[in-house]
Amino acid sequence: MRDLDRFEDELIEQYERHPVLADIARLPDEDFAEILLQRRFLSLAFTPAYDLAIDLLQDEPGLRIARVILREEYPDGRGHTPSHREDMTYDMRRLGISREDVVRSRPTDATRRAIEDTFALIADAGAHEHSDLRLLTILRFWGEILVSVEYGRLWERMAPLLTGDGENRSRFYYPHHVHDAKKRSLESVSLLSTTHSDRLGTRVRELLTGMDEEAAAVCFREAEEHSLRLKVSFYDQFRSAVVRAPVHPHG
Repeated sequence: MRDLDRFEDELIEQYERHPVLADIARLPDEDFAEILLQRRFLSLAFTPAYDLAIDLLQDEPGLRIARVILREEYPDGRGHTPSHREDMTYDMRRLGISREDVVRSRPTDATRRAIEDTFALIADAGAHEHSDLRLLTILRFWGEILVSVEYGRLWERMAPLLTGDGENRSRFYYPHHVHDAKKRSLESVSLLSTTHSDRLGTRVRELLTGMDEEAAAVCFREAEEHSLRLKVSFYDQFRSAVVRAPVHPHG
């Protein structure tokens, strides 16, 4: 298990070093806004991706965890509380992105490919012999851990605009950075874990330990490598913004 944790942490560090995320503070305002507008389309695809994985999961404990996480996206069945997607647009407005900007935005070819390839990755995992392990690993890494990592980077740019008088006013980006994060290693996660990734991690660990060690490692590594590739492909489309960025950080 320790080797898999090290492998995972290396992928996380690799993602944190992506030029667009690492240099987010230097990007011109218009490029930063475009990243958020395009990232919104990935966020809109989050719930159908979870639904697809739930359709394919056969592991009841894993299903229950995934269902709970999915339902948290819509916290009030009576319609009085905004969904997480509404919280995202609330934060975007406070960051200077208007309703008109949202109306005019359309997914780029790279964004569409990232979404389509995500659905394909989940579908392919469902066809695998060890489908439950692969599906839960994808949900945990693609849907939670890497999301927390990227929002942590984006928060470096957002923090001055979404905090004031010692109060954090973010409804979406910062809360997701916190509650999606990997807080504990696979070795040390427990039923008392509170973040989405650690809750999924409890079942991922159980599935890993119940399989042949070599087969389990292959499934885990492949699922995480493919998940990272999807995330990187999305941010690669903005590499030219880093080239255009001024030498001194935004601010």
